[in-house]
Amino acid sequence: MRTKIVATIGPASNSKEKLRQLVEAGVSVFRLNFSHGSAADFVRIINDIREVEKELDKPITIMQDLSGPKIRLGVVQEKTIQVTKGMQLLLGLSDQRTDEMPFLPFDHPEILETLEPGDRMVLADGGLQFTVQQSRPDGLVLLEANNSGIVTSRKGLALPGKATKVRALTEKDKKDLSDGLALGVDAVAISYVQTADDVREAKQLIAASGRRVPVVVKLERQNAVDNLDEILKETDVIMVARGDLGVECPLPLLPALQKRIIRACNAISKPVIVATQMLLSMVNSPAPTRAETTDVANAVLDGADCVMLSEETAMGNFPVETVQYMRKITDEAEKLLVNDRKLEEPSANKGIPEFLAYSACLLAEKAHAKAIVSHSLSGASARQVSSRRPPQDIYALTPDPVTIKALNFVWGVHPV
Repeated sequence: MRTKIVATIGPASNSKEKLRQLVEAGVSVFRLNFSHGSAADFVRIINDIREVEKELDKPITIMQDLSGPKIRLGVVQEKTIQVTKGMQLLLGLSDQRTDEMPFLPFDHPEILETLEPGDRMVLADGGLQFTVQQSRPDGLVLLEANNSGIVTSRKGLALPGKATKVRALTEKDKKDLSDGLALGVDAVAISYVQTADDVREAKQLIAASGRRVPVVVKLERQNAVDNLDEILKETDVIMVARGDLGVECPLPLLPALQKRIIRACNAISKPVIVATQMLLSMVNSPAPTRAETTDVANAVLDGADCVMLSEETAMGNFPVETVQYMRKITDEAEKLLVNDRKLEEPSANKGIPEFLAYSACLLAEKAHAKAIVSHSLSGASARQVSSRRPPQDIYALTPDPVTIKALNFVWGVHPV
């Protein structure tokens, strides 16, 4: 049980009995999705998790996932618009509505004013794609459809590769963050991050509340990938959020992008989560597809610290069975990983922490040790050992309760 499992809580899993079964099946981190609720909706669930934690005498991490600035269309007057390839439409503020041609309301003036000819616009998680033809003097934007489909109200909208002035934390997020911290969440995930400034803002708000919890950056925007090095300096954990990232970048590029992000996180010993559609067929099926099984295993072999379940545990018919299956897949992948992994000496430009971790793993290997024990206040030394993926169990001993919960994101580490 080296690879950590993150499970999203929803109607299928929000009873105390189900939460207990999920932990026993292998869940280390529970995700509370604040896109589908506010703090008041999670009070009982958090209390139930804390009771399960005490009963099983096992640290369980609660991760609050903030909804972020999900960009959507407004209310379409016709309720539905049938779009055909090559069709032209106008995008603009609701009060600019015109009968000149089909109209898409979009009440984000700060984004409208940045649109230029050639920009791509994607609706409905990639189902409909448009190209900007003209930004008109009257403020309306002329679009041309690249394929056919149906537009309805409140559809999510993405602008692949386009930097916008929208910050990652909305006013709702700031309130949700404050409320979640007051309820005692152990980590905070922020959505639609573009720059390191978004991470710094979240950390400042957390510090101002008097709490100290790790920040998880969800990589969903191409801009965030472009700014990965700077973001990595500020964040504590990275999540490869393949849903929105797969809309932002061409799907054929996604596997290589995932590997590059994981490699960057491993190189500096920062935990990385791989998320989205990992065992999606198990929402309705008691067994995954062959492709899904391979996907989970490959994430482990690539170097992921955690794998995450979303709909599968939130609203699926087999939440516990899904976690059990995921654990079986990760266990098998870990055997191959530790057998094939060669312990490599750090490069000459690395510092003392990296060489200490390497030396510990080397000694454990030569002595045929059963485990490696790391005494650590912040958890940094345990993360350094973990990044070398030793075959031994890693026990991280710390007096800090924040570090205990943060280490639940780290591969192979048992926080004590």
